[in-house]
Amino acid sequence: MEEDKVTKFDDIRPLTNDEVKEAIEELIASKDFERAFRYIKPEVNWPEFSQRMRGFRTKEEFKGVLAYDVVMMVARNTTFSLTVSGRSRLPGGHIPCTFISNHRDIVLDAAFLNVMLYDVGYGMTQVAIGDNLLISPWIEKLVRLNNSFIVKRGLSGRQQLEASILLSTYIHHTIKETGESVWIAQREGRAKDSDDKTQGSILKMLNMGGDKEDMVSNLMELNIVPVAISYEFDPCDFLKAREFLQKRDNPDFVKSQRDDLLNMETGILNNKGRVHFTIGSPINPLLAQIDKNADKNERYALIAAIIDKEIYKHYRFYPCNYVAYDMLTHSRRFRHNYGPRDRQEFEDYLKGQLDKIVCPNKDEEFLRTKMLEMYTNPLKNHLAHSPFGL
Repeated sequence: MEEDKVTKFDDIRPLTNDEVKEAIEELIASKDFERAFRYIKPEVNWPEFSQRMRGFRTKEEFKGVLAYDVVMMVARNTTFSLTVSGRSRLPGGHIPCTFISNHRDIVLDAAFLNVMLYDVGYGMTQVAIGDNLLISPWIEKLVRLNNSFIVKRGLSGRQQLEASILLSTYIHHTIKETGESVWIAQREGRAKDSDDKTQGSILKMLNMGGDKEDMVSNLMELNIVPVAISYEFDPCDFLKAREFLQKRDNPDFVKSQRDDLLNMETGILNNKGRVHFTIGSPINPLLAQIDKNADKNERYALIAAIIDKEIYKHYRFYPCNYVAYDMLTHSRRFRHNYGPRDRQEFEDYLKGQLDKIVCPNKDEEFLRTKMLEMYTNPLKNHLAHSPFGL
């Protein structure tokens, strides 16, 4: 019976330990993988690195050694600090959770969370990744070796429904049967304006694979724990602003695979300043209070609001957030939260990022506003859901 369960997940599950050796040999032989790795670590001795790779026999060894080292190298090279708070809110006894977070960086949100969970002895999660990012065979091989499972997108109506049911069933199976935690973003894709809101479709998907009669009980089985992610600087802010402009001028605009690759590279390799993750409180106590007879869509909206509020409450803010708010609103509301130097540094940063944008009919005022919104919206959401309000 267990084999049947595993077999039906073959298209989306991470690799098994029996598949590790073959996957590593394929990666070592891939010139594209070698080029990508040298992009991050130019001085690597490939023969020595290949031997090191061949020494890994399990996913756990690969994740806990190589993947961990690479992520920490990225953190050292591109962040001022990488910190976590709220560890005391993690469920005791290593109870598996579904971590749901806001989404800033395509690759690093889950990667950073995993290394910090690993450091506190909690263990790394399985990670949801959209198949639109699996641009090359080596990328799919790498992410599945690194314990990611695949979210299929862009399918026709019936196929998408079947894929969502399978995905949800897999997540429930992973939490209840495998005993591993999972990470999934609160929405499909990043909130490019940083106006973070949990999509009801994500909650509906998570409910599909449950075996309880009501959706609240199904979601409670997943032990949802919201996580708030706060980057001081978003290396992709100028790319996100450009995409807003492209969509404004051409409503049919769709990002290409090359755009996705550029976003991944830019996010990994460039400055992020201070990065902080806050683990929120498990939401099961609040879910238990929901009226199970209420309209289903109302319940989904209420659960989404519970997750959002927990994320908004735990953002960490930096001088650039306060400066951006005052610049966008033409006010001095937060003048006591930054100094003249902070404002000048952020204005210089903004100009430098805007200068990177190359596109026809460049609307600098529109682009600048969009970038200011990215740094302002988390603060607005935090204030709107605080006891003091706006």
